Amino acid sequence: MDTARTGAVELSVEVITLPVSDVDRALRFYVDKVGFTLDVDYSPNDAFRVVQLTPPGSSCSIQIGRGLTDAPAGSLRNAYLVVTDLKAARSRLLERGVKVGEIRHKTPIDAWDGSFAPGLDSARRDYASFADFSDPDGNSWVLQERGYRNE
Repeated sequence: MDTARTGAVELSVEVITLPVSDVDRALRFYVDKVGFTLDVDYSPNDAFRVVQLTPPGSSCSIQIGRGLTDAPAGSLRNAYLVVTDLKAARSRLLERGVKVGEIRHKTPIDAWDGSFAPGLDSARRDYASFADFSDPDGNSWVLQERGYRNE
């Protein structure tokens, strides 16, 4: 897209702030259990701390800390983590001690009405299969499969 001609401005989501009650507990959860990479842990004083973490392969990071947000701890809902193999991603998280919900898929897929059925979409179609987990504060994440056939 030619942004000069259309007047469009490119926007990129780079960081999402997660409200947590215990920064160190959240840091351990996201690094040790979920597998995020620690990018920054900076605290110039007792009132401010920023910890930036990035999911493997992502160009968007999360930040947790003190003095970052006034949102209640655990109030983030349904942030998506897109994976190419939902079954493998879920198994890996379970092995690392994350409580992950059962896999479900949209039904009927071609005229989706908001209903789900248990298990993976039989055709492994993009955006059709999901599983959920939450961090220790209750911030919720959705694992969504996309690109399974392109691996």
